[in-house]
Amino acid sequence: MNEAMAKWACALAEAELREPLPRRWAHSQGVAQRAAEVARVLGIDAELLISAAVLHDVGYAPRLAVTGFHPLDGARFLRDVHAADERLVSLVANHSLALLEAEERGLREVLEAEFPLLDDQRLVDALVYCDMTTTPDGEVTSVDARLAEITDRYGSDSLVGRFIRRAAPDIVAAVGRVETVLAAQPR
Repeated sequence: MNEAMAKWACALAEAELREPLPRRWAHSQGVAQRAAEVARVLGIDAELLISAAVLHDVGYAPRLAVTGFHPLDGARFLRDVHAADERLVSLVANHSLALLEAEERGLREVLEAEFPLLDDQRLVDALVYCDMTTTPDGEVTSVDARLAEITDRYGSDSLVGRFIRRAAPDIVAAVGRVETVLAAQPR
């Protein structure tokens, strides 16, 4: 694996998140660690998955938050400022069923027009798995605990709470698909 993209992504995420949002940086590092472990087992594009994992929340960085919707803000930053790999930008824009949250925010058409979904379900599922099995502090957790934590943090009636409620079945299904493949791998 050529690690140039992953090293660049890690340095960029650290530069944007470490100081202003240390907990978000811890989460991003944990998601990237999960991605490194999963990619080896799944035999998918490790560098791309690790890069998307560490950058998936870069749009939370205060200086990048234009729309307030972190997948869109992060993807635009990667595309417009860094001319990043198109697949990387798509993964960041659409991570963890972002289209459903974009719909809650009235931004679905914008997100779909600017950043079409990646046509590699295993890669998309792997990023969902990594994000949704990592706590805000970067520790491994279950998908159910993660969904509950998000709901508790934002409130069940908040925009994010509504999104998580709508997305939960698809998130659980994506995590399940990855767990099935992981369980079938020899130890």
